[in-house]
Amino acid sequence: MGGKRSGPYFCGIDAAMDVIGGKWKALILWELEENGVRRFGELRRGLPGVSEKMLIQQLRELEEDGIVTREIFAEVPPRVEYELTELGSSLNRALRPLGAWGRDRIDRIGANRVHLTS
Repeated sequence: MGGKRSGPYFCGIDAAMDVIGGKWKALILWELEENGVRRFGELRRGLPGVSEKMLIQQLRELEEDGIVTREIFAEVPPRVEYELTELGSSLNRALRPLGAWGRDRIDRIGANRVHLTS
């Protein structure tokens, strides 16, 4: 791990938010959990609204933190695949109660949900 995001932290929530902070990281985790190994383009299509630059940045940080792995295949054109590590899967398990809380909130306030098409 690089020294860019390595504390000191006030508490465990602070340290966890350092890894998942920002709009896209939790959604990347969700996309990989739901669909397994994904190529960059598949991730981008699965996360409407994310820019290529932002997705690259967020994936690099998740890789640096040991949450995802990136495998590069020596093909033409090059193929790159991303997958959750065991640490990433454990982070998703920790986030499940938060997701349930969020779904309850959506229902409670009557918010619309985004429906993705495959």
